[in-house]
Amino acid sequence: PVAWVSQETLHNYVWGDDPVTGVPLMKEIVKALTNPLSGAEKNPVIPKRENRPRLLEPDTETNLHRFFLENGWTEGLPIILPTEERVAEMLTGTDHDPQEEVGMMTVTTHEEMNSYTVEKVAVCAVMAGARPEHLPVILAIAETKHPNMPSSTGSYGSMVMVNGPVRNSIGMNCGGAALGPFNYSNAVIGRAWTLMTINFGDARVGDTFMATIGNGLSFTNQCCGENEERSVFEPFHVRKGYKPEESTVSIFRGWNAMTLGMGTGQGILDRIKAMGGMGTYTFILDPLAAMAIKNDGYRTLEELSEWICAKAGSPWLKPEG
Repeated sequence: PVAWVSQETLHNYVWGDDPVTGVPLMKEIVKALTNPLSGAEKNPVIPKRENRPRLLEPDTETNLHRFFLENGWTEGLPIILPTEERVAEMLTGTDHDPQEEVGMMTVTTHEEMNSYTVEKVAVCAVMAGARPEHLPVILAIAETKHPNMPSSTGSYGSMVMVNGPVRNSIGMNCGGAALGPFNYSNAVIGRAWTLMTINFGDARVGDTFMATIGNGLSFTNQCCGENEERSVFEPFHVRKGYKPEESTVSIFRGWNAMTLGMGTGQGILDRIKAMGGMGTYTFILDPLAAMAIKNDGYRTLEELSEWICAKAGSPWLKPEG
C-alpha cells in the first residue's frame, strides 16, 4: 500500500513500527543488513516441487476430472483429459522431439524455474481443447518463457497477437469481435497459455500467486490475430523486423482493457492524460480508426507514438509504434 498515498503516510511507514513485530522498522532493516548471517541464511533450503508422474493410474473420467481440479492443474473450467492417444495426436502438429526442452517458467522470482518439454506443452494444449494445427502457435508462446499472469498485487492481464500466414491457416478471428468469445482458435490458444502458466509456472493462489483481485482476462488472454489485410499501416511483426510471410506471436502485459472513442492522435493523447497513473499504453485500432489516424496526418504509427510521448509529459512513456 505505497501508491497514491501522501508523503506523510510514507514517512510514517519508514520511521514507524513494523506492524507485525512492533519493533521500529528502520532498526530491523539496519540489524538485518549488519548482523552476521546465520547458518540457515548461509545455506538456505530451496523448496523443490515434487516431480509429477508422467502418467496417472487408470480411473473413471469423473474421478480424473476431479483429480485434476483438486490438484490445481486447471483454471477451474472443465478440460479435455490428456490421454496418451490425445497427446500423441496433438504431437503430430510439430516435428520437434516430444522430449525437447522448450523453456523454463515461474510466476514469481521466489520459486525455482520449472522446465517443460514439447510433450508437456502438448498436454496443456489437449487440456485446453486445441487441435494439432494450433500446437505451433502454442509452442511459440511457450518458448517466450513468459507466464500469462505474473505474481503481483496488481492483478495483471495479458494479450497474445498472432501475425503472418498462420492466422488464416488455423482460422483465427482477426476482425469483428476478435477479442470476444466467438472463435475456436483464439479461445483455445489463449486458454492453453493460462494452463501452461498454472502448471509450468506453478501458480498457486496465496502461495506463489499474490494478486489481490485477479483478472478475468487471464482465462483466454485476449488472443487474436492482426487484421493485416485491411490495415493501412505495416503489420506489427513487419515493423519489428520480420518478413510479411513469417508467422510470429507477440505478447503484451497490462492490467485491464478499455474501449474508448478516440478517432485522432489528439483524442488518444487526451485519453492518456485523463487516465493518468504510471505505465504505458497499447492501443488496438480497428481498420476504420486506423484510417482516421492516417488521415489525421500520421504516415506511420512510429510518428504517432513519438508525437504522443512528446506531448504527454509522462516519464513512463517511450515511443514504440
